[in-house]
Amino acid sequence: MKPAHSRRLGRRVFAAAVALLAGCTSLAPEYQRPAAPVADLFPAEPGSAATTGSVATELAWRQFFGDRRLQRLIELALENNRDLRVAALNIEQMRAQYQIRRADQLPTVSATAVGNALTNSSGSVTRSYLVGLALASFELDFFGRVKNLSEAALAQYLATEEAHKTVRIVLIASVANTYLALRADQGALALTERTLDTRVASLALTKLKFDNGVSSALDVAQAESLVQGARATLAALRRQIAQDRNALQLLVGQPATLELPADATLDDVPPAPELAVGLPSDLLANRPDIRQAEQQLRAANVNIGAARAAFFPRITLTGAAGVASGDLLGLFKSGSLAWSFTPQVTIPIFDAGRNQANLDAAQVARDIGIAQYEKAIQTAFREVADALAARATLGEQLRAQQAMVDAETARFKLADLRYRNGVANYLDLLDAQRSLFVAQLATVQVQLSQLQSAVTLYKVLGGGWTEPTLQ
Repeated sequence: MKPAHSRRLGRRVFAAAVALLAGCTSLAPEYQRPAAPVADLFPAEPGSAATTGSVATELAWRQFFGDRRLQRLIELALENNRDLRVAALNIEQMRAQYQIRRADQLPTVSATAVGNALTNSSGSVTRSYLVGLALASFELDFFGRVKNLSEAALAQYLATEEAHKTVRIVLIASVANTYLALRADQGALALTERTLDTRVASLALTKLKFDNGVSSALDVAQAESLVQGARATLAALRRQIAQDRNALQLLVGQPATLELPADATLDDVPPAPELAVGLPSDLLANRPDIRQAEQQLRAANVNIGAARAAFFPRITLTGAAGVASGDLLGLFKSGSLAWSFTPQVTIPIFDAGRNQANLDAAQVARDIGIAQYEKAIQTAFREVADALAARATLGEQLRAQQAMVDAETARFKLADLRYRNGVANYLDLLDAQRSLFVAQLATVQVQLSQLQSAVTLYKVLGGGWTEPTLQ
């Protein structure tokens, strides 16, 4: 075979080998989404067949929350909340990390100027100068190590974006629930103040009857006990209202003035739109926390490819081109062109099991990612199921509680009438007062639970991270 023909054949074989190696751009296992470890349907809502309504992810928070004061608080929270700010900064940090990994796939060229001075045994000095462009150690990514690291960084970056959406959803729901709790406590405070006024008047009447010998000291002591009980409840509610305001201020991220009318109750809160539940599989697309877990799983999967690539040779290129001269003034004269090219191949032979341990760690990390992804789905399924159970039963509970208040109100009126006419003793009246107050407070709490359950359902279905459409 002729030497020229042999050289051409060798070059073709080498080019084919390079093309073949370049085609093996990844040693990562093919990604497959794990099956959702939950039932195909959510548990049926007892006594409810509501399957239609708005899709939570398509319903902006401003459309779901109709209360103007609450909308303003959510706006302030989205602007100033520190947890949300940290989540946004995490996105910027991971974007920079991804850009670093992506830059590793391209060569780095730098301008360089070098001056050397070398003395020999005779004391003479030899000088050399070089000005030009230098190619830093660039890895030919035949086995996809750099590419896999870049894809892992991209998946982590996308995961932080989903984490930001999750923080946003949780923040909006927390502001809404705290606001509703504040209104409930305001309503309970007004109820307690009215009850205290009634009990103080009853105590004064009882004392007057005792002074005239109509009632006993026991009646006075029992009336006094009810008054002090109402005052204790009043103090506890005032403390709770202050804590509600403090919680809102922390969520909003700045001092927020929220003046509610003295008679503000939960009855004034606009009802939330009915939400369509859909299927458990919809959560995979609607819940940012599930998408975050999947992106982290993708990152762990491609990291296996990077760990596998460590078993294969690494080829790096280093070079420089420019002008060189032994005299600084002669750098740019003709004939001073100089270049260098240094390819390097590193083949792992003995590493005391380091590469295998890295591969084992990457595979275990992938298995952990699968478990975390499945746990995220199971948690989401449980949260939606709990919210559906609350929606199905709290309405019935509230109706029964309101009927109890009506019955206790009628009982109190009859007991008061019987006591004033001397038919019943004072103990019956006090028991009716106490039962009515307890039933009224319980009604406020059930009403709060019903409103908060609607907020929770909106949150667990993935609503709240989309921006409202500006008119």
